[in-house]
Amino acid sequence: MALASFLGTVIEFYDFGIYATAAALVFASAFFPALGEQSGTIVAFATLGVAFVARPLGAVLFGHIGDRLGRKRTLIATMSLMGAATVLIGLLPTAATIGVMAPILLVLLRIAQGLAAGGEWAGAALFTSEHAPRDRRGFWAMFTNLGGATANILSMGTFLLTGLYMSDDDFVAWGWRVPFLISVVLVFVGLYVRLRIEETPAFTASAKRGEAGTGLPFKEALAHQWKEILLGAGSLVMAFSLGYIGIAFLTNYGTATLGLARTDVLAAGMFGNLVNCLAIFSGGVLSDRFGRRRVLLTANGVGVVWALLLFPVLDIGTLGAFWLGQTVTFMIAGIGFGIAGSFLSELFHTRYRYTASGLAYSSAGVLGGAIPPLVAATLIGTYGGFVFGAFLAGYCLLGLLCTLAVKETRGRDLVEDALPREATG
Repeated sequence: MALASFLGTVIEFYDFGIYATAAALVFASAFFPALGEQSGTIVAFATLGVAFVARPLGAVLFGHIGDRLGRKRTLIATMSLMGAATVLIGLLPTAATIGVMAPILLVLLRIAQGLAAGGEWAGAALFTSEHAPRDRRGFWAMFTNLGGATANILSMGTFLLTGLYMSDDDFVAWGWRVPFLISVVLVFVGLYVRLRIEETPAFTASAKRGEAGTGLPFKEALAHQWKEILLGAGSLVMAFSLGYIGIAFLTNYGTATLGLARTDVLAAGMFGNLVNCLAIFSGGVLSDRFGRRRVLLTANGVGVVWALLLFPVLDIGTLGAFWLGQTVTFMIAGIGFGIAGSFLSELFHTRYRYTASGLAYSSAGVLGGAIPPLVAATLIGTYGGFVFGAFLAGYCLLGLLCTLAVKETRGRDLVEDALPREATG
C-alpha cells in the first residue's frame, strides 16, 4: 500500500512540480511577454499560486467523495484530472499565437491541477496511515510526501536534460513542453497501480458502522474539529513556505538575480530535493520514536533561524553558496513534510478524516506555498533579501506556536477511533 501511495504521489506531483519549474524559467516570456521580465515573472508565480487557492476546494470536493464512497475511487479520479490538465498545458499555444486566451486557458488548467492536488494528498496519506501499524505509522505515512519530493527531482531532472540537449532558444520555444507531454505515460502507470489496490481498513470499518455516506463531511469537520483544522494547517506552513521557495522562487533567483547557469541551478535543486527525500524519511522515523509534536517543534524552531540566514548566504553569489542555501532549505522543509501524513491522519475522526486532513493540508499550502513565491520578488526588490527572510521566519514562528497548541497524536487508533478529545491545549 505504501508503494501504491508513493508511486501515485510521484506521478501526481511530478505534474504539479513541472509547472513550478516552468513558471520559474519560461512562463513569463511564453504567456506574459507584454508585462516585461519582472512583472511577467510575478504574474507567472501568481498562476502557480492559483492552484494553491484551488486546493482547499479540491480537498472539500474530493474529500466528500473519499469520506462517502472510499479512498480508492477518489484517488483514481484525482489522478485522471491531474493527468489531463498537465498534458493540455503541454499542448497549449502561447500568447504569441492566440493572444490573451493563452494565459486565460493556462489559469483554468492550473485550477484543474489545484483541484486534483487538493484531493490527492489526503487520499494518498490516508491510504498508508490507515493501513499502517500504530507504532510505525510515521514511517509508512511519510511515503506519500516522499513521492512528492521524488517527483520534484524527476521534474527538475526532465528540465535539466531537456536544457542540456537543446539551445536556450529551442528550450524557450518548445522544449519546455516535453516534460508536460511525457507525463501521460506516468499517468497510465499510476492508474494501473491504483486500480489494483484495496480499500483501507479504517474506511471499511466506518462503512460497516454505518458512518460512511451519512451527513456532510465538510460540515461535520467544521462543527467538531475546526480548531484542529486551523492548528494542523498552521503547524505545517513552515514546510510549505520553505519547500516552495526552494522548488519555485530560488530557481528563478539563481538564474535571473545571481546570474548562475540554468543547468547549475537545476542540478542544485535536484540535489536539494534528494536531501529533502532523506529529511522526509528521517521526519517520519523520528516522529515514531519521539512523537509528532516534538519533531515538528524542532523543525519549526530551526526554520526561524535559517530563514533569517538564507538570503545573506545566497547573496554571497557563488554556486557553492547557492547549493548550500537550497540544501538546508529543503532539509528543514522535509522534516515537516515527513510528519504531515501521520500527524493529520491522527488528528481527525474517520467519518470526515479525508475532508478535514485534506482541508488542513491544502490551507497550509495556500498560506505557505502560494503567498511567499508571489511576494518574494517584490519584497526583495524593494527591501532586500533579509526582509523577505524575516517574512519567512514569521511563517516558521507561526508553525511553532500552532504546534505548541496541539497535543501529541502518536499512537491513536485509526480504526476503532472516537472523536478526538483534548487534541489541543
